[in-house]
Amino acid sequence: MPKVKVSVIVPVYNTGKYVDECAPSLLGQSLPADEYEVIYVDDGSTDDTLSRLEKIAAGHLNVRVHTQANSGWPGAPRNLGIRVARGEYVQFVDHDDLLGPQALERLYAHAVRHDADVVVGKMSSTMVRPRRLFRHTVDACTIEHDELMQSLSPHKMFRRAFLAEHGLRFPEGPWILEDLLFVSAAYLKADRISVLADYPCYYWMKRDDGGNNTRHRFNPRHGFWPNLRTIVRQIKDGTQPSDDMDALQNRLLHCLYHVEILSRTREPEILNEDRADQLPRFAAARELALSEFPAAVREGLPAVSRLRAEFLERDDFDGARALAERVREVKAVGEIDTPRWVEGRLTGEVTIGLRRGDGEPLVLVERDGKHYLDPELLAGVAGPAPPRGVGAPDPRAPPQRGV
Repeated sequence: MPKVKVSVIVPVYNTGKYVDECAPSLLGQSLPADEYEVIYVDDGSTDDTLSRLEKIAAGHLNVRVHTQANSGWPGAPRNLGIRVARGEYVQFVDHDDLLGPQALERLYAHAVRHDADVVVGKMSSTMVRPRRLFRHTVDACTIEHDELMQSLSPHKMFRRAFLAEHGLRFPEGPWILEDLLFVSAAYLKADRISVLADYPCYYWMKRDDGGNNTRHRFNPRHGFWPNLRTIVRQIKDGTQPSDDMDALQNRLLHCLYHVEILSRTREPEILNEDRADQLPRFAAARELALSEFPAAVREGLPAVSRLRAEFLERDDFDGARALAERVREVKAVGEIDTPRWVEGRLTGEVTIGLRRGDGEPLVLVERDGKHYLDPELLAGVAGPAPPRGVGAPDPRAPPQRGV
């Protein structure tokens, strides 16, 4: 009997029709069916999910269904899946997402070829923008390749022996950000990480019922802020502190600061949600920023993000909101000249710029050899907010008209 190369672990709870929509992408893989298994772990569903799973398993020898009492979160069922898995590698999939038809075959081959502990497959999504991480396939790297921090969801392939060696498991129960804790720990421990960027392996799908959004992430029961602190400290414990903004620790923390901390200061969140809900989040983000993130992390931020950080750390909610309103008005505009054929290729010159809410171009202002944000972008923004430097461009590059 062929060895099991990959165990696909799928936690489920009251998923209904989404189980049936996901299943064909798992069962129709190009990897032979006797070389991988699909492990569904039902977290105490109360609807017809279990009967749907049993029907799938009855028709496929490589499908197994395990059940457990409801834990309320995906961590415990994923851990059960790891315990019962027989594959050399495990691949985590959510019940409402899809795998590319050749995903397991390609990911496994890439893992074996490069002796990888973790393989990050290219993700396509209906919810987020493309990531720089997937511009190129990477045969082998470590956490020093800090673009890995752009992908902290658990939907990756992990060597099962690697997880066992380091005791890597998901936190259980209602623990928001459990995926960030697990994946960042794996990155820190891994000797070899591979990135497969030339094939869309995982399709992260937006549900039509909104069931996979994060509207409940700030429920106090879920511990968002203490959990984020735990993740930050895990990264700090696994790396060396430094005042250099380009040091590894600061590069890794930069991503968390930019995504999880500064999200509380920018559109759409700060503009779309009630002030009463926003203020305690803003205060919690400020406390965490000041207590856990070195100053070098903020020095590495782009100009507008540095402004947001200033407002946050000065505890100026109104200033942050005013800046968000102004930035929301900025629109991208583009022009293309008449396309033409050149040496068998259709070509055309594209000009792209940004316009402020008043319709005027967003420009850079040069003073003493340095470039600054357009003063009009900041006009009327609360608090002391003079134009901020964005750094001098490469002198070999063409003149810049926008930011």
